[in-house]
Amino acid sequence: MKITKAGFSAAFGSLLLSMLAAAQAQAAPVHNIVLVHGAFVTGAGWKPVYDILVRDGYHVSIAQHPLTSVEADVAAVERVLQMQDGPAILVGHSYGGAIITQAGNDSHVAGLVYIAAHALDEGETEAANGKLFPNATKAVKKTDDGFLYLDPAHYRADFAADLPEAQAEFEAQAQALTAAAVFTTPAHNPAWKTKPSWYAVATLDRIINPDLERMYASRAHSHTIEVEGASHSVYESRPKEVAALIEDAANHALDGK
Repeated sequence: MKITKAGFSAAFGSLLLSMLAAAQAQAAPVHNIVLVHGAFVTGAGWKPVYDILVRDGYHVSIAQHPLTSVEADVAAVERVLQMQDGPAILVGHSYGGAIITQAGNDSHVAGLVYIAAHALDEGETEAANGKLFPNATKAVKKTDDGFLYLDPAHYRADFAADLPEAQAEFEAQAQALTAAAVFTTPAHNPAWKTKPSWYAVATLDRIINPDLERMYASRAHSHTIEVEGASHSVYESRPKEVAALIEDAANHALDGK
């Protein structure tokens, strides 16, 4: 069969358009976002970020995990991931970072976003890393049955210094007590080694040493921002910066690490 010059040009043009369309489809923004809270709190604190993301057209889910064990918390997040209709950006705050580090291996997850969070490596624990980079809080208390909480008298200063006093006081009295064992459970198969990540450092964090946050971000080669003057509650006090980082992940996660 003889192929004319015009026919070859048409075929080549069609192939080129198909390749461009495929590339554009591959690099399309991720539509689904799953938010994971940390220790001592519930997913309700994500409301300011949730509102921004929903306004901007994203489908946002908030995982409510029990804070009883790493295994149970990861399983709770994985259930939410299974409900997504396509690729998702998985976001974790504080201890939620340890959860997404493991749950992020789920096939739905296109990228990870750490908000003042633990991005543990194989075999690491939050407690051990906290000894290498000590935090500034002295507020941690323990119940007789092995759950931790923050002394309400010090909650605002150590966890939420940049939140309104009334809001911080309410949160101090509405804490979700957290099994102490989650902080000494070693991490396994960290997803940040194979998936792109983003990180927000809270520069005035008293719960996780900001230098530990910087180490996590550097080691994971995360796209990093520093939120100046932000407390550990950066996801509540600075929702615009946090939402912008999440949207950057959604726009670029499928570009490759």
